[in-house]
Amino acid sequence: MADPSKQLDPSVPAPIAAKEPENITLEDQTLLLLAGLMEGGQEDEDTCKELNSLTKLLNDDSSDETRSPKPHKPLYELIDSDSVDTILGYLDMRQPPTVRGHATLTTSAYLKASGEKGVELLTEFFNARVGKATYDDFIIAFSVAASLFPVVPDVIATLFLSEGFIVSLGPLMKRKWKSKKVEQAALEMLNAACMNTQCREAIKKYCSEWLDEIVTDVPPSPVDVSSPERKHVVEDGSIQQRIHSEQVRNLAAVVLAKLQAVPSAPSAGEEERIQSATTSIEELSDMFRTMLSKNTTEQSSIEGLAYASLQPKVKESLASDKSFLKTLIKALGDAPAKSPATYGALSILLNLTTYIPALTEEQKRMSQLKAYANASKSSKPDPLNDDEHVSKRCQAVFDAGVIPILVTHSQHGSAASLMLVVSIVFSLSKTSKIRGQMAQQGAIKLLLHAFSVFPSDNIPARRTAAHALARILISTNPVHVFGGSNPIPMTSAIRPLLLLLDDDPATEHRDLLPVFESLLALTNLASTDDTARNPIIRLGFPRVEELLLSNNKLVTRATVELICNLMQAPGGVAKFADGGKQASHRMHILLALTDSEDFETRRAAGGAMASLTEWDTAVNAILERDRGVTLLLSLCKEDQEELRHRGVVCILNVLTAPGKVGEWGIKKVKEEGGVDALKECLKKSRSQEVLEVTVEALKRLLGDEKPGPALLES
Repeated sequence: MADPSKQLDPSVPAPIAAKEPENITLEDQTLLLLAGLMEGGQEDEDTCKELNSLTKLLNDDSSDETRSPKPHKPLYELIDSDSVDTILGYLDMRQPPTVRGHATLTTSAYLKASGEKGVELLTEFFNARVGKATYDDFIIAFSVAASLFPVVPDVIATLFLSEGFIVSLGPLMKRKWKSKKVEQAALEMLNAACMNTQCREAIKKYCSEWLDEIVTDVPPSPVDVSSPERKHVVEDGSIQQRIHSEQVRNLAAVVLAKLQAVPSAPSAGEEERIQSATTSIEELSDMFRTMLSKNTTEQSSIEGLAYASLQPKVKESLASDKSFLKTLIKALGDAPAKSPATYGALSILLNLTTYIPALTEEQKRMSQLKAYANASKSSKPDPLNDDEHVSKRCQAVFDAGVIPILVTHSQHGSAASLMLVVSIVFSLSKTSKIRGQMAQQGAIKLLLHAFSVFPSDNIPARRTAAHALARILISTNPVHVFGGSNPIPMTSAIRPLLLLLDDDPATEHRDLLPVFESLLALTNLASTDDTARNPIIRLGFPRVEELLLSNNKLVTRATVELICNLMQAPGGVAKFADGGKQASHRMHILLALTDSEDFETRRAAGGAMASLTEWDTAVNAILERDRGVTLLLSLCKEDQEELRHRGVVCILNVLTAPGKVGEWGIKKVKEEGGVDALKECLKKSRSQEVLEVTVEALKRLLGDEKPGPALLES
């Protein structure tokens, strides 16, 4: 029974019973969150939590998988025009970045759920704010446009390109007395708008002049306190005479850099129009470089350089500045993971190091035809982008100490930044003389990690990582890279390398360079022991043997060299000597390659046969071929000592095979003119080892007969 002393005064209204959280409907939750946001006055952390909760409710409600099974009104319908005004108000540039970030996600979720209705309310909000034409309204409208350009680019572009809007920005920015915040908000909007081609063209047409003026104007002396116009200056400095802060000048320079870095695409027969901006991209680059060295407005400087460094002259200038490279790499090292500064700095490094893809003759012809069709002035590539210049830039970037910083960022960055990291390492790996140092500094670990985290359907990213890995493993000792205290297993490199042996689905014309370099890297791994050879045989042998018949001489050679090393493992021998039809066919191909026109291919095939003939099953397979022994004897008569050495080792192995196989071998070698071939080998050879093997083979072949004294003396 309740305590009477605790009874409520009947004159006091009873409190509304609080609902248990689990009993609050989705509609009520949404309305409570909107009420809290509209009331305002909260700590930033609480505002972010409410925005985050609203975002989750909207996202869950718009998905079939996460929508509540209980019947309810679509949550986006609870958000009226006043609520939209409130949410968009949190995109104001004067709000803290964390609040703006959460508000952007909430707006994105609302627009996704509401469709045309949301776009309509957004349009009304923007037009109403611009129509009021107060500084405060301009700031909010421009801030909303800047924040939402990446979210709904087509919608914001339509607003941006609406009649009279872009034209009015110039006069607004040229007022003698104006809001510094309005200027900054407008520039942030223009900066975001550059992502859209039509908006970028409109900015070039109507805004280049005053953007250039902001960049080039030297800030005038401060306003005289006694001036009668002093009354126009607000104490917090939000409205002041046309004095451009360094931040504003740098932001204007970023926009100009974007306009100049991405050229206009003139229509057929139409010359590209001359822009009114007088500040060159090189001058803008120098401005960004200076500001970065002073550690001022770092983000804008990096963003500007990310665009300016698309130009060949700027690339050369930046790469030749050792101090700048070290400053940039330090800024990258200090930048938080997944931040705009990280992505921008990586973009600069990528621009400096990227090679122009080699074109086939057919691709070159198509490029020329497209150039004629577009009435381009010239289709010739800039000489500053040729391999020689890019190689020097790569060397400069490497010398500045970039690899350890890239290794660090590869562990914690976004998928997009990881792709940039891998692309930079890929470009650097083309310089063979630095590959060993790259491996020592952690490049192999970086690439293996990237390959493992890239989704299996992201084939371009995985192939780029694998190709860079192949290049480095060609020029390094696998034992040093994977051995000792290094925890990376050698087998982890095999799957990435085997991927390169497959056709690239992203290209029409197969590029054989990745195939060739992968084969070389696999050959290097196979030179170690069976822990590397066996996985290559098990996982990749079908792909390897297909390449034996390649039309490309270098690919065939590299394939035979790999097979030669795989012969050191019993599994490799079994592929050619297990008695089956496939093994017999492979033996036929390998024997034929001992007679190849290419010396290195004959040498590798001879080495493979020398290893194979140590097994009696392989000897038997050779004897079953009509020209098997003949081809081995041909090696004994070659002019090169290396080939003769391989030939006589093969013949000796055939002659010394156990049992009936050996007897058959002696008979076959005699019938094919083996004695004369071995005598010729003795006459040509000078190596003691070759002479000893040849004499031993002759003894076996002649039985009790002894080679003549003249032959032995030779």
